[in-house]
Amino acid sequence: MTLRRLRLLTFVTPVVIVLTLEVLRILTVGETSFRTRLILDGIVAVAFIVFGAVMVRAISQASKRQRRQNAELLALHGAGVDVTAELSLDAVLNKVVDRARTLVGARYGALSVVNDDGSIQAFLTSGVTPEQRAKIGPPPVGHGLLGVVLHKGERLRLPDIGTDPRSHGFPPNHPVMHSLLAVPVTCKGPFVGNLYLSEKLHGGAFTTDDEETLERFAVQAAIAIDNAHLHRQVADLAVAQERLRIAHEMHDGIAQVLGYVNTKVQAATEYIRRGNTDEGLDQLRQLAEAAREAYSDVRESIVDLRALPGPARSFRDVLEEYIDRWQEQTGITSQLSVDPDITLAPGNELQLVRIIQESLTNVRKHSRATSVSVGIRKRDGKLRVAVTDNGIGFSEGTLSRGVFPRFGLSTMRERAESMGAAFTVESAPAGGTSVFVDIPLT
Repeated sequence: MTLRRLRLLTFVTPVVIVLTLEVLRILTVGETSFRTRLILDGIVAVAFIVFGAVMVRAISQASKRQRRQNAELLALHGAGVDVTAELSLDAVLNKVVDRARTLVGARYGALSVVNDDGSIQAFLTSGVTPEQRAKIGPPPVGHGLLGVVLHKGERLRLPDIGTDPRSHGFPPNHPVMHSLLAVPVTCKGPFVGNLYLSEKLHGGAFTTDDEETLERFAVQAAIAIDNAHLHRQVADLAVAQERLRIAHEMHDGIAQVLGYVNTKVQAATEYIRRGNTDEGLDQLRQLAEAAREAYSDVRESIVDLRALPGPARSFRDVLEEYIDRWQEQTGITSQLSVDPDITLAPGNELQLVRIIQESLTNVRKHSRATSVSVGIRKRDGKLRVAVTDNGIGFSEGTLSRGVFPRFGLSTMRERAESMGAAFTVESAPAGGTSVFVDIPLT
């Protein structure tokens, strides 16, 4: 029932009740004077009207409060979803301070990252332009109100910052600020910090509702920050494991090369001892070629170790840097194409980078190609990674492991299968080679 109908019933109901009472009185008590009846009816009607007006006002206020709470919860939910969607810690921290400012309706916002000794490690701002931020100077060091470390359950709400005895004032070129609202961001991880808001957009001081809204958002922000920390730890662990794996591969490869070198040296020595100089020189040429190939492999492995995705660099940035360097070293024209908004688990990012690196290594070693393209695209519910060259190609029957060097297809297939992806190779003599990895997008 709408409030308009409720108000109408508030006024109509007393009249109906009064008339009903009048009829009952006449039927049961008999006639009374008109003036007496009018006074009695008026008293009853006024009482009903006053009661109804109070009831409508209470319901109206409750309705307004409910609408405001619903709007707040909706905004809080949207802010929480937006913040928790990020996996990069830096991006999460920036979004936390931006969304807190817009959620409460403040002109300025800040987020401090606090060290164990109470000093400020990092200070992120919102509502201040880069030019204004540069004029203010270096970030605060932890004195004054910004140096107050708020613990779980603590809040700071001030109508005027300057009247607080802990205030040390503002540096030159700092925006004028009066009101302040601050809550702690209590995480389970190593992050310790405070969330600050200043100056309501429409004037006035921060209210108790603003304080409660910011505290609720700080809980969601803490979850997002913890999630980003876990993501960073997983990424660091995946990089460390991959570096260890590459180191083992380098060790195994060097051991294989040394065995190959030893065999060739013995053969060359025996040929020369017998006087077969040409055969001995041929063995030495093969030995020199193997040494050059081993040198290229080791150098490429070192580059691979440096070109791994991590918390500080995105998947796309790593690929762009690696392919640019690979093109410069090999002289083979390279092209990279990556669809936007591609998000992968850290382990899968590493596996894809290593598959692409191994594919490009094969292009350098075997394809005699002049150009190669790397494409990463979303298609039919899958993420397809394709490495295609215009080289000499091969047929399945010509593939053999040989003594040296290794071809690497089995390693790439194992990496693809470890992340639930399909691995295929398409090639034909004189038709180039394409390596495909199809990852289901869930």
